[in-house]
Amino acid sequence: MTTDDVRIDDPTLLLFDPSTANDPHATYQQLHNGCPVARVPDPSGGHSVYLSRYEDVMWALRHPEVFSSAPEAVDIGQEQPLIPLQIDPPDHAKYRRLLDPQFSPKKMALLEDDARALVNKLIDAFEQRGHCDFHEEFATPLPSGMFLALMGLPQGDLPTFLRWRDETIRPDVDPQDWEAAQAIRERVGHEITAYFEQAIERCRAEPVDSLLCRVVQGEVDGRPLTRDELLGTCHLLLLGGLDTVTATLDCMIAYLANHPDQRQSLVDDPSLTDGAVEELLRRETPVMMVVRVLKQDYEIRGVQFHAGDNATLLIGAADADVEEFSDADGCDFSRESNRHANGAARRARGMAPSHPRVRDRRRHVAALLPRHPPGRDPAPGLGLSRAARREAPSGREAESPLRVRAPFTSSSRGRNAGLSS
Repeated sequence: MTTDDVRIDDPTLLLFDPSTANDPHATYQQLHNGCPVARVPDPSGGHSVYLSRYEDVMWALRHPEVFSSAPEAVDIGQEQPLIPLQIDPPDHAKYRRLLDPQFSPKKMALLEDDARALVNKLIDAFEQRGHCDFHEEFATPLPSGMFLALMGLPQGDLPTFLRWRDETIRPDVDPQDWEAAQAIRERVGHEITAYFEQAIERCRAEPVDSLLCRVVQGEVDGRPLTRDELLGTCHLLLLGGLDTVTATLDCMIAYLANHPDQRQSLVDDPSLTDGAVEELLRRETPVMMVVRVLKQDYEIRGVQFHAGDNATLLIGAADADVEEFSDADGCDFSRESNRHANGAARRARGMAPSHPRVRDRRRHVAALLPRHPPGRDPAPGLGLSRAARREAPSGREAESPLRVRAPFTSSSRGRNAGLSS
């Protein structure tokens, strides 16, 4: 099915079409012009709401009393609410007070030397070869390795974690087979619960200086966290640590690989790096959409919503809104006042834009660029499909120094749909 076959007043199939996943900006423009707000029937028998304009998405993010993050907004097989993602204010704040100090600049600075060493180790492994599968050889092992070290979990458990990540966010079933996908997610959710129950008990019996043990020993409202609170926090940390940063790196480097002039500008002037990270977060928007549930009846742009409706806030579309951003489809590393919706969504999910993970992305990009020989085309033959192995016109595999693979899901091109923070 092509985008021309889909009625503009029902954005569902338009958004989940593979062509949209590869290059969503044309779809975003169609929605802005023809269907900025929609309420349509969904497969569950209820209704789904879609918001695509920056003004509307930002309003929804700032009003959880209407657009709630409660657990019924999304079921990915979790057996407890994902904390703090699925906790609305005012209770949201008490979990932030526990977690935010664990990611303070001072604590993250202690990891910088290890992160830089891992970056160089990963690049060393493929530099002489002249090409790599960026997703498999850099974007996955870098944040995953740092996450396991931070959590104090065995590096040998990484294959299991990656399987859980993929089976949660992109189950290997027909995209229309919702029941099969949910069965996989529920099985994985049970496995994650069982794993962290044992890890939590180890922290209680033999505490070490790790993020996991500090959370286990932490308190909210002057009391220890309950079993469900601990497990919900661990489940979210797992998804955020293993998927979101990987998706961000995939999208950023794929863009730079296809725009060598932009990449060269960063090599020539590293002071642009911070601005480039923010602009790429806006232009590529790795978290393409976030989900909410309506807690009360409400109306936007003449469309009436009802309590219980599912809501999809199209963060990517908001960040491509020409009413908010000049040259919204472009990529300006010098853009001022870059108040992209991706940053607002991070705040709403418990990840402020000043969060050290954002600074880590800047360091990762800054560390990677000088290692790639200036003047060399970073991606001859690398197409927008983001495929790991793209067939050249001759039928043989296109040789690309940065062979990026970003697994397609029903909602993303190496992106996720707001399931992690």
